[in-house]
Amino acid sequence: MPTLKEQFWDPVAGFGVTFRTMFRKVVTEQYPFEKKPTAPRFHGRHQLNRWPDGLEKCIGCELCAWACPADAIYVEGASNTADERFSPGERYGRVYQINYLRCILCGLCIEACPTRALTMTNEYELADAVRADLIYEKQDLLAPLLPGMEQPPHPMRLGNDDGDYYRGNFQRSAEGAPTDGGSEGGAR
Repeated sequence: MPTLKEQFWDPVAGFGVTFRTMFRKVVTEQYPFEKKPTAPRFHGRHQLNRWPDGLEKCIGCELCAWACPADAIYVEGASNTADERFSPGERYGRVYQINYLRCILCGLCIEACPTRALTMTNEYELADAVRADLIYEKQDLLAPLLPGMEQPPHPMRLGNDDGDYYRGNFQRSAEGAPTDGGSEGGAR
């Protein structure tokens, strides 16, 4: 048999939470029309970064794919050639995909990247009506070309070897564009 407390006080105490919040001011977010800024270190959509001359930082090592607990990243590396150079190293990421249906935005992939090629932006609007549109390809993830950058493939323009890139030992011209380190024609 229930006690007097269980019969009368417990239901009133449970509704007490409801009664306390009934008379508070309602906070309404005007979301699509007024977007509040995110925190500076917010983990949003990924971005594949570039060097100042436009070469890709991704070397196709696949460490980000190995670090991903949700198996949301697929990377297929390929070798750079003398005619087609996409990154300063021996290899580049020929295929790069992130499946945002699986991604949990944990940031383990950016921690695993040895060249800081992969970072996360503050963009958080990743919803779509079509599932296939949530698989981002390399061209969707690459950072845009800034002034002074050249669309790859092209020779390395910032140093004598890939070590100059990774250590940051490159020079820029007076106009702000990357220089080729003084070599003839910029070819390496």
